[in-house]
Order: sequence, then structure tokens, then C-alpha cells
Amino acid sequence: MACTLLEFCRFQDLKPVRDFLFPQQREEKKSPDNLTSWETEDWGAWEENESQAPAEEEVASKPENAYWLQDCVLSLSPTSDLMVIAHEQKAVFLAPKWKANEKGREDMQYEVVWSGALNVEDSEYISSALCIPLASQKRSSTGRPDWTCIVIGFTSGYVRFYTESGVLLLAQLLNEDPILQLKCRTYEIPRHPGLTEQHEEMSILYPSAVVTIDGFSLFQSLRACRNQVARATASGNENVQPPPLAYKKWGLQDIDNIVDHVSVGVMALSPFDQMKTASILGGFNASIKGSPPTMSQHITVGSNPFTGFFFALEGSTQPLLSHVALAVASKLTSALFSAASGWLGWKSKHEEEPQPKQKPKVEPATPLAVRFGLPDSRRHGESISLSPCNTLAAVTDDFGRVILLDVGRGVAVRMWKGYRDAQVGWMQIVEDLQDREPDRGHPAPFGNTQGPSRVAQFLVIYAPRRGILEVWSTQQGPRVGAFNVGKHCRLLYPGYKIMGLNNVTSQGWQPQTFQICLIDPVSGSVRTVNIPFHLALSDKKCERAKDLHLVKKLKTILKAKVPNHERLEAEVKEIILDIKYPATKKQALENILASERMPLSCLTSITQTLMDLLRSQELEAVDEGLLTFCEDKLKLLQLYESVKRINSVTTEDDVPPTETELAALLRLDEEEFTRLQTLIKNYKQDYTKSGVRFADDEDGVLPLKTFLEYLECNKNSINVKKIGEEDYIALGSFFFWKCLHGACSAQDMCHALELAGLGPQLLLSLLLKVWLSKEREILENTQSLRCLHRTLSLLSSMKVAIDESWDLQAVSPWWQQMRTACVQSTHNGAALLSAHVGHSVASSITNALAEKKFQKSMQEDDGESMTDSWEALSLDTEHWKLLLKQLEDCLILQTLLHCKTARKSSKISSLQVEPLGKLSVKKLLKGGKGVVADTVAKWVFKQDISPDLLKLARRTKKDQENTEESEASGDTAAHGEPESTEAVEGIQEVLSVASGHFPCSLDLDVLHAHCCWEYVVQWNKDPEEAQFLVRSVDHLKLISNAHVQFGLTLMMWNTFIIKRFSAAAYLMDKVGKAPKDRLCRRDVGMSDAAMTTFLGNCTDLIQTMMEADVGSEEMHAPILELEDAWVSVEGPSSIVELALEQKHIHYPLVEHHFVLCAILYAVMRFSLKSVKPLALFDSKGKNAFFKDLTSIQLLPSGVMDPSIVNLRQQFLMKLVSAFVQILSPGQQPAEAEALPDVPEKQVDWPALATELAKQLQVNEDTVWRHYVCELYSYGLDHIAEEAILQVMDLEVLASQLLVLTGQRLAFALLRTQTKEGMELLARLPPTLCTWIKAMDPQDLKNTDVPIKTTAKLVDKVVELLPENHGQYSLALNLIEAVEAMSPS
Repeated sequence: MACTLLEFCRFQDLKPVRDFLFPQQREEKKSPDNLTSWETEDWGAWEENESQAPAEEEVASKPENAYWLQDCVLSLSPTSDLMVIAHEQKAVFLAPKWKANEKGREDMQYEVVWSGALNVEDSEYISSALCIPLASQKRSSTGRPDWTCIVIGFTSGYVRFYTESGVLLLAQLLNEDPILQLKCRTYEIPRHPGLTEQHEEMSILYPSAVVTIDGFSLFQSLRACRNQVARATASGNENVQPPPLAYKKWGLQDIDNIVDHVSVGVMALSPFDQMKTASILGGFNASIKGSPPTMSQHITVGSNPFTGFFFALEGSTQPLLSHVALAVASKLTSALFSAASGWLGWKSKHEEEPQPKQKPKVEPATPLAVRFGLPDSRRHGESISLSPCNTLAAVTDDFGRVILLDVGRGVAVRMWKGYRDAQVGWMQIVEDLQDREPDRGHPAPFGNTQGPSRVAQFLVIYAPRRGILEVWSTQQGPRVGAFNVGKHCRLLYPGYKIMGLNNVTSQGWQPQTFQICLIDPVSGSVRTVNIPFHLALSDKKCERAKDLHLVKKLKTILKAKVPNHERLEAEVKEIILDIKYPATKKQALENILASERMPLSCLTSITQTLMDLLRSQELEAVDEGLLTFCEDKLKLLQLYESVKRINSVTTEDDVPPTETELAALLRLDEEEFTRLQTLIKNYKQDYTKSGVRFADDEDGVLPLKTFLEYLECNKNSINVKKIGEEDYIALGSFFFWKCLHGACSAQDMCHALELAGLGPQLLLSLLLKVWLSKEREILENTQSLRCLHRTLSLLSSMKVAIDESWDLQAVSPWWQQMRTACVQSTHNGAALLSAHVGHSVASSITNALAEKKFQKSMQEDDGESMTDSWEALSLDTEHWKLLLKQLEDCLILQTLLHCKTARKSSKISSLQVEPLGKLSVKKLLKGGKGVVADTVAKWVFKQDISPDLLKLARRTKKDQENTEESEASGDTAAHGEPESTEAVEGIQEVLSVASGHFPCSLDLDVLHAHCCWEYVVQWNKDPEEAQFLVRSVDHLKLISNAHVQFGLTLMMWNTFIIKRFSAAAYLMDKVGKAPKDRLCRRDVGMSDAAMTTFLGNCTDLIQTMMEADVGSEEMHAPILELEDAWVSVEGPSSIVELALEQKHIHYPLVEHHFVLCAILYAVMRFSLKSVKPLALFDSKGKNAFFKDLTSIQLLPSGVMDPSIVNLRQQFLMKLVSAFVQILSPGQQPAEAEALPDVPEKQVDWPALATELAKQLQVNEDTVWRHYVCELYSYGLDHIAEEAILQVMDLEVLASQLLVLTGQRLAFALLRTQTKEGMELLARLPPTLCTWIKAMDPQDLKNTDVPIKTTAKLVDKVVELLPENHGQYSLALNLIEAVEAMSPS
């Protein structure tokens, strides 16, 4: 066994992390549609204070981008449950989650759990970070980590402690200089009594000082602060004083520059070292204490000296107590400052209150002079890493050297050259006693497997400039491993484990911790090094080294192309028999079995030879694990050989069964079997339209290597490992695919599998997996039904399959397993056929068991024995019947989903192209009461089925024949999407069949409700598709029950409409006219044409709501029922159930919204200008808008302000004028641009304007008179004559029409200036002539009106004016003038 790199986690995506920490390296996407959406999608919180990089900024090259991780501050928890990546003022916290990789398998991936800026001051930056897991105090999880604390050091001197979610717990200023490094040491059990027990501590390095915080004090303070955060979050303000924080502060002297340091811990001198040190320091007359003093050792690296050794006597100074001040995150609390040692506080997330002007008090440092060092004036140290046993340290310098220090002696013992910018770490490997090499020369204590475990230290060096990771055995050992890993990685060595353990809790179970890890930002992998202990053994005669050499030789032989398999077998046997160690033998055998060049016979022979050798040895010398491994692999090889032999023996093809034989086999009568055939035929026709099968696809072929990977032996049984779905199917195909086609003997196969130790439950699972997954091939081969029946009968007859003591009134686990597989399958055709086969086999077995019991009970009587026509009643039989009904319903529903219409519309939305998911009985049972209607509604949306077609499908065939042509043609004309007659008939037929199977679930009102909801949901995804909302409202109007209709409208309004509706109202009120396309897209999220259609549908929606609210008082709410086969449905409430739970609305408030909606629609429809919709309402009316329609709001009442009434009247007159302008054929309409795919909505605008006039306290007769006058002004006299019938004040109307008549005559007489006209004008009475000259023809919208039409208008005026009216005589004179102008 050699060193290996093991990947234990991956990054889900590192690019967003890099983009957040290094915005200048972000690759700009120049798509104009997605300039802002991507920033706010997942990483919006990161960019709150960031400005977007300019488009002209050059994107960094790939090599530069790959090295971004080298500039970051990194820290990984030793338990690998949290990682921190920080740069400058920002930080990202990542935690591992189980995610599916590209192959579909679950693995651990780091994903972002928090991100943001951690700086409090603008000038401070992150300089160091630690992730410290804190031990749990619960009895059930003793020794395990409870949570992870993130410690961040800043250049301002502050050290801050955070939770995993970024909540600040503590913040302390211990020194005003920048923090250089944060180091931690946790408790380790001493390996033998001679070692000093080391206490936990955290050390903070400053340029001229080092601060050590007691681990126990820090642990208690952090727990108290975290508990305080939880209590404050739950209950509000609450102050709790945590225990003080004990620390020591040493001022390091006699050294020029410090870059890094390590705290070795407490050490006790031996008596000789004590006397030597006393003599050196005190001279000849030095006094020596009776007990050696204990000291804390610190080692620094930097310059002058290159390495400095400091010793602080324990007890020479008292620890300082930092009185922790906790600040509760509320508006009333402020930061509390301690007079002793600084400020600590916590708040939610990373927000803090402004830094006060007065800085906290900083305690002075205790001077500590350097005891000795390694003086090298030209060498500057860069980093130092302490070994886990505290005896060695690795130092890197600016000369590209890695120096190994003996910490106890203070000397350099080894140096490596050529490692510039090196990153180092340590691995401590404990010997496994089971792998210990027996050594005859050392009988004790390491000569047997019962002695203490040895420990080896390995130094891991990563050279980024060479892209190599090396493993060295210390102190003077060789290089034992090297890996090419790339030049952009980071090597992390925490040097600590879990904080908060002691000599009792650390002896229990502890989670796996990683001593080092290598992070590769390019591949996104996080790896560690696996080092076998035996690599530390330097004995050249080591048997393990020989074994490793043999394994390497074996791998080389297996890779080489050797045509002679006998020679290859002999060489492999010789090598594997020469290997001594059982573990290495096992490794070699695994390599042999994984080889694709070795034939099956060679593998069987090699495994048999090794097993015979092991059995021939003495029992005590045989490794049981290796012997069991050989036996298991040999059993699998023999099974593989048996299966291949059976599959290779081709049986004679049986005659395909007739329909009568199949019906008898499935225990169905002729009618039932014909019906089943029809269902499968319809399902198969639609199913086989999509999908391709290649001729060279081979089923039932499985390589030996894969076969061995899938199976494992457990004593006398064989089980399948946890493999993927496709692998499971491949294994099942290897066993049963040819059996299901009748190509091999099913009896021989089942017998061989049973003898090998495969359980019947496992075989049944494999059989069903194959059958259900190969649906296309199964449906094309009628013989497969008989093969499945035969194979299932054989499996059911196995000993363990069905218990002999099974009670007929109990559910059999065997058949329940098969029913569960059918329920979960999405291949409904294969599932239905397998259920019929299972029911047939189960009935046969049940009848046989019942007949035995019946014969026993009738032995004394001369009773009649059971015949084939009998069927024993059992609980399983009822379960089978229920399952068959459910599968049949599911099959019909799936057939409906496969049915497609031949749409001729060229434009299809991308939302309609997305495929529908496959159905299963389990999905229907877990989807709630509305799952069937919801599924059909999704199909209706995808195929864009007309709402009228759904109604047509529910009628009887007789009604369909009478009305099919008329309604189909009407629907085609209405929607502009002609559908072929065959497609319509096919859809009607499938819908009718589905409705027959689901009479309750596919009730017409229920189906329309779900279709309505589906369309509006899809419209909300893409509001530009206005036709979706139109279809939704169409379905809504077709709902007959007012209770369902009302509840659905209210849900649509509250969920999808109100937000966009209010945005449109505020936008139009702001601009004072119909807004442009750009503003509509910005504020409402749709184009101006789509917004016009949207407002029109809002008007219909509110009107439908009011009508349904009134109609609901006259009818009862519907009773929602389910079919008998689906009464056990569970899941969320259906749309109809939610609709029936809606509260009643406040009717006047809905009317109030209807008025506003109609006004907005009119403004957009006719592109009206100078209209502020909200200005047409007073303050009460404005405040009532966009409130909950079920609430009671204060609405306008009484007489309205005349100025507002005047504005309303002007608006309504503008509306009527715009409408009449559209009616005029000679005028260009000023209407808004409509969407081409949305049919024009027909609205009676004059009637709507009159209705609005009633609501707005405007005289409706005034509006209608204006409508009549506008019609005459545009020359639409024929429409105006009908509109006059609805005018109330005819006298005023006559006066207005008299003016219009005068304008027409003035244009005819004065504008032409002909001789005849002047003569006619001269013959008129002077009064009439003066009146005509006073008229202004420019007010007429259409002057090209025949004089005969004007004559009819004059007659109408005379008819309307009373005789006593002042202008009656003038009207009579107009009659004469018109007659004179009329051509003879």
C-alpha cells in the first residue's frame, strides 16, 4: 500500500465565490436581458455595497484567475463541517451538503451558507481566520462537535468570534497592532505518563506581542454568548453576564521582525537541563530549586533572529481577566465597554453599531526576552508549522528552503532545498496492530500484536511553483509519496481538533478529523493524504516493502498485452503466492479481479489456488478475513459462470401464445382481455411515437468486473450493494432478460440463483426492475407475459418466498413487495401487465392453499372438493383488484397525456414545449384530491386545448354527432387555431374515456378550475404571453358553480393580479397617460400591448367575481367526492377545496376596484392622454384601493367634490369620443397596439361608460348625449338614430343636434363659395343666414356627409324640439333650406 490522495468533498461551484471576493475578475456577460437578474438571484446579499464593474473592464486571463485562492485567507474546520474563504473585508462561509453529482450519485459538496462583509471600520481588513469546532455538552453526543465558531483577526487589532450563520458573538481589542496569525491548540491525551499534559489555548500573534487565551475560559464564554443569542432571538432583550475571558499577553523583545509563531505549550525541564540552564544564567553561585519549573515555550520566525525561542515561566504573571460585555441586538442597547481589557459584543448577522470615538483600554504586555535562536541575518522566515507531537517544527524561508527544527534542542536537523513559496503540514499516523509486522529480533514491546501502537510523523510539503505535493518521513526518512496536483492549490493544516474535550470525554467516540487537506480551485476538489504507517519503517529487509514491490509488478503484468493466458495465469499465481501480508494479498487479488484482460477461467483458478493454500496452512496462521474474501469471490465467480452458461444455452422457441391462452393465463374472460388489449394498444401507439432504440443495443450482457462490483457475500447469502438505478437494472437484465424472452430456461436460472444464496425477495425486485424498465420491448413481445408468469411462479415456489403458515386473511409480504413496485413504477403499461400476472399467480397459490385447508376440513365428510371455477377469498385478492383498477386508471390518464394535437399555429411558447412528467399510482395517491384534474390541466395547457372542447367531450356520442361540426367550427373561428377533425375526435374520445374512469375527479367544474389555475400560473411565469391569461379567464367563466367560481377569482386576484394591477395604476397615474413600452416593462414587467390585454382581463375577472358572489347565494356549495379506487389519496388540498374556503368579499369595495380597472383599461385601450386615474377619486377612494377585498374599508359616500365630478365627466367624454373615432371608417384610430395572437375583446364601451357614470356620480344622460353628438359629428347617423332612443333629455339633445346641423350647412354653403350656393344663401331669411354664418364647421369630425342625411337630421331635430321652444322656428327654416339644397 502506498500514499494516496483521497477526495472527501467537493465544491458545488467556486466561481460565484471568486466573483464575490474578487469582483474585478468577474467575467461579464454581455446579454442585455440578464444584466441585473443574475446579481439578485442567489448572491444578491453580497452585492449590496458593490457597484457593477464597467463593461469596458478587461476580463482577467485564465491563468491569473486560477491563482485567486493564493491571495485569500482560508480556514477549514478539522471536522470538515465548515470552511471560511476571506479576502480583504469580505468572507464566505461554506458547509458540506449531500448533493447529486453528474453521475447521479450522492456526494458531499461545499455550498455557501453565509456571505458578506465583516469589517466594522472602513480601514480594517481580514488578516487571519480559524474554524474551531466546539464539543457538545450533551450526554448523548459526548465528544462530538456541537457547533463551529469562526474566529477572524483584523488589521485593526480586533479579534471577532462568529457563529456559522455570521452572527457576531464576541469582539475584543487586545492590542492596537494588526493581527498577524491566529493559532489554536486543543486537548490531546498524553501518549505515556512521561509527557506533560497540554491545556487548550488560542494564541494571537501581533508584530511585537503574543496573546494566549485560556481554552476553557474561551469555551465557556463562547457557549454563554451563543446561548444569549438564542434567548435574545426568542424573547427579546435579555442581558446575561458570561464568565470572564482569561488571557496572557507577552511583549516579545530582542527580535527585529516576526511573521509567524507557534505555541509549543507547557514543558518541564529534566534535572540536568535545569542545572545546565541555571548555571548558564546564574553562573557558579546559582541556586537551584528543588522542583524543576514549568514553562510555556513559544517559537517565532522572522528576521534577526531567523527563529526565536521564548520561554515564559508559569506563575510569573497572573492572567488578565477580560470582563465580557454582551450587547443584545435591539435598538435600545448600545455597546458596553469593560475597563479591564476591551470591548466584546454581539449583534445579529454582521451589522454593528458605529464605533465610538473613545477606544477601549488595552492592557500592557509583560516583557519576554528571547532565550536563544537561530541567527541568520540574510534569512527571513515565512511560516512555521508544529508537528502534532510537539517535538518537531517545519520552517519555510525566503530562500526556498524548508528547515526541520528539533523543538526540544532548538537546532535545525534537516533542510530541503528548492521549495520556494512552500506550504507545509504534518500527518501523524498511528500503527494498526492488526498489520504489525512480526519481528523476531524485538520480542517486546513491539514484537507482537498486543503491544502499544507506534506513532509516525510525516511532513507534507506543497511546492506551488512546481505543482507537486510531497510526503517525507521524519526526521531523516526518505520521500514516501509525490503527487502532481497543479500550481494553484492551497494546503491547509489546522494543527488542532475539537475544543472543549478533557481526559474523560476524549476517550469516547470521536468523529473523523482531517489533519491536512488540499484545495484545488480548478477542479473544485478537497482532498487529503492517506499514508500507511509502514512507510515510516526504514528496514530495507521489510517484508511489506517486498510485498508492495510485488503488487507493483502485478499491476504492470496485468496492464501488458499478453496473448497467452496460461502464461499470464502462472505468473500471477506465482506473485500472489509470494506475497506475505494478508492485507497486501487481498489488495493484489482485488487488482486481479478488477482486470479486464483476465478470462473467467483464469480468475477462478487463481482464486481457488489461493484459497486452497490458505486452507492448507495451520488454523492459527490463517487470516480469516482473507480466507472469507476468497470464498466470497469464488462463489461470485461460480455464479457468474453458471448464469452465462444458462444464458448461452438457447431453448427452442415456443409457439407464441394465442389470445385465448393468454386470457386463461391471466384468469380473464374474453371481454376483459379484449378490453385490456385495447388499453395497451392505445397506450403503446402514443408511447412508441417518441424514442429510438438502436439495433446494436445488447441487453443481458454484464462484464465480470461490473458483476463483482455490484454483489457482495454475507455468510451464506449474496446481496446487492447500494448501486444506482441503471446498475440495478443491468444486473437484473443479466439474470432475467433472456428468461423473459423465452431464450433460456427460467427454471434452471432460478435454481442456480437460489443455490448461490440470492434471496427470493431480491430476485423478485430484480425481475420487476427489468420488466418495468424495458416497457417498450415488453409491449412488443406477447410471449413475455407467459415467460413472466413462469418465472414469477418459480420464484414464488422458493422456500422463503411465501410462508407456509400464511393466513389468507392477512397481507402477504411477498405479494405486497410486488404491488409496491407496480405502484411506484412510471411505466404504466408494463406495471398493469405485471399486476395481472401477479394476480393470476397469487390466485393460483391462494386457491391451492385454500384447497388444502378445505380438504382437511372435509376429510370426515363426503363434501365436494374445490374446482378451478372457485376463487378463494383473501385479503390479498382485494388488494390485487384495487391495484388493477388504479393501474388501469393511471394507464388511461397517461395515454391522455401522450395524446397530442396537430396545431397549425407557428408560435408556441417555450413553457408549452416542456415535457410532462410520467405518472405512477404512488404519485396520484400522494398528490392530493386534485392531482388528476391538475395533471389533465397541465396537458390542456401544453396542447392549448379549447375550453369548449372540454365541454364537448363530456357529452354523449349522440349529442356530439349533432353539435360537433358547429361548435368545432365556431371554436376554430374564435381562436384562430384550426385543428384537424381526426385530432379533435381523438382528443374527444380519450377525454371521454378518462372522464368515464374519473367521473368525480374530472368533473367539468373541477377541470375548468384547474385549467384556469394552470393557465394563470404559467402566465405569471411569462406575463408577455397574454393569451394564457385570456384562456384562464375563459375557463373561469365556464365554471357553473358560483361558489367555486367566486373562490377561484379571489385566489387569482390575491395571488397573481393585485401586485401587477397596483403597479400599473401607480405608473399610469404618474405619467398621466398610457405609458410607453419601456416604462411598462420596467414597472409592471410586461409590454404595453400585454398590459392592455392584462387590464381587460382584470375587468372581466372582477366582473366575474361580483356575479359569482351574487350567484353563490342562490345555490349550494358542491360536495367534492372521489372515486372508490382513490379514496385513500393523501396530499395537499386541491384548488377547488381552497376556493371553497375563501371568505366573502366586501361588495362595494370590489365595485370600487372595478371602476378603477375599467378606467385603466380604457386609458390603455384608446391611448388616452392627460388622464390621471387616481385623481378621479378623493382621499377615501384612493386609500381603499389595493386592500384586501374581504376587509371593510371606508369608501366615498355622499356628494362628491364638483371639481372631481367635472374631471370624471371629462374623462368619460374622452372615452366615448375615442370609441366613436374607432367606429369611423375614414379616421385612423388612436388605439393601443394589440397583440397579434390575442383575439380582440368585444366591449360595449358606451354602455360601460354609462355604467361608470353611475358609479362616479356623473349624469349618465350627459354622457349618452355626448355619445350621440359624437356619432353625428363623425357622420355615423345610422348608429346615432338608434342611440337617440336611450336619451332622456331630448330637448337638450335637440339643441345640440341643431348646432351640428348648422355646422354641416355652413360647410356646404360657405366653404364651396359657388354661385349657386351664394344665391341660395341670399334667398334664406336673414336670421337663418346670420345663424349659419356664425357656425364653425371645423368642429365637425366628418364633413363629407350627404345633404339627404342632413335632411333626416333636421327632421329629427324638429321632431325632438317642442313647438314652444325658442329655436323651433329656426329648425323649420332649416327644413326649407335643406330642401332647397337637395338635388332635384
